[in-house]
Amino acid sequence: MTQVTRWWWIRHAPVTEDGGRIYGQTDVVCDVSDHAALAALAASLPTKATWVASHLQRTYLTARALRDAGAEAPDPIIEPALAEQDFGDWQGQVRAEIYARNPDWRRFWLAPARMAPPRGESFVDVIARVDPAIRRFTREHAGGDIVAVAHGGTIRAALAIALKLDPDVALAFSCDNLSLTRIDHIARPEGEAWRIAAVNVPPLQDARRG
Repeated sequence: MTQVTRWWWIRHAPVTEDGGRIYGQTDVVCDVSDHAALAALAASLPTKATWVASHLQRTYLTARALRDAGAEAPDPIIEPALAEQDFGDWQGQVRAEIYARNPDWRRFWLAPARMAPPRGESFVDVIARVDPAIRRFTREHAGGDIVAVAHGGTIRAALAIALKLDPDVALAFSCDNLSLTRIDHIARPEGEAWRIAAVNVPPLQDARRG
């Protein structure tokens, strides 16, 4: 018997008042004024799903905006393990200045996957943090739909886990604000697997297929 648990990963609404600075786990607000995009995304989401968000307000503000736009969305479960990467002492610094000091890092997200900023965590650390949470929610809500409003780093980590990717390779995925990424967990008697149904789908497209 095959059991499919569908993860609907949504990156939070855009942060527009960061001043070009790295915010990471800084608890900044997001802009939920794009009502057309929110309504289109809400219409593509499943009903009777479990909703989860990180402890950073930009995720649960986005979840609330999606509910206001028509999604059937209960209050999300708050899961700190799904938070964005902690950039430590880099948080609050101007991105352009970080790149100017390290020009070869531009091919990555903000830094190579194994590079941890002072008093922060690396992307490899994010994967290690996110993995047990994904497995726990998959186990507790097996066979259902899980809508996870999270962050670019979290969603890239989920793709790295599903595809067993080298972490630096996983940083190549685009993950835009209000985009939808569908990852299905498939459990069979002979073992488990992951299926990628859609990645970084804009809100005006439909990712329900697959």
